[in-house]
Amino acid sequence: MITIVDYKAGNLTSVRRALEALGLPCRITADPETVRKAERIIFPGVGHAGAAMSVLRERGLDSALKEAFERGTPILGICIGCQIVLSHSEEGDTTCLDLLPGECIRFQVDGRGLKVPHMGWNAVTVTQPHPVLAHLKPGDEFYFVHSYFPQPVDSASVYAACDYGGIFPAAIGQGNLFAVQFHAEKSGPVGLRLLKNFAEWTPC
Repeated sequence: MITIVDYKAGNLTSVRRALEALGLPCRITADPETVRKAERIIFPGVGHAGAAMSVLRERGLDSALKEAFERGTPILGICIGCQIVLSHSEEGDTTCLDLLPGECIRFQVDGRGLKVPHMGWNAVTVTQPHPVLAHLKPGDEFYFVHSYFPQPVDSASVYAACDYGGIFPAAIGQGNLFAVQFHAEKSGPVGLRLLKNFAEWTPC
């Protein structure tokens, strides 16, 4: 059973439909006790880091996620769920969950003919192997919608990268936590492959 965390950050139905298309049992919950005891967690979302953290704290989901992480529960962060697993976000000068040391940084693309947010399909390059990224091929594209990107303190925590006015981390991880800046649930067959990989992943 995959538990999808509900913290008013949207996109939950898309994640559930993607998992159901794969035949994977899942549930959406805002209950911190359910999150604490979950077998496997997807932490999705869109929106503002400050607002997201406010709801997580209000619902007690921040501590539940930290406890699940410390217990070794496999966790997949998606989009803002990738950003706020870090220590801090420039968006609203927000203190985040600090599951993985690092900061979320706003794109600086002035004068390069690029728009923020970065929106649409873009190729993702695997920079080091990880079971969640298994079977991805060079040139595989994923769907992005974001104005900020994750920057872990340790470059060894970066597993895939993307180019938008410069190279930025597109997938990060540490231990039983893996997180992607793109929307796997909206990325067609390659996104479904990644979600299936997560469902089968047993962290060391």
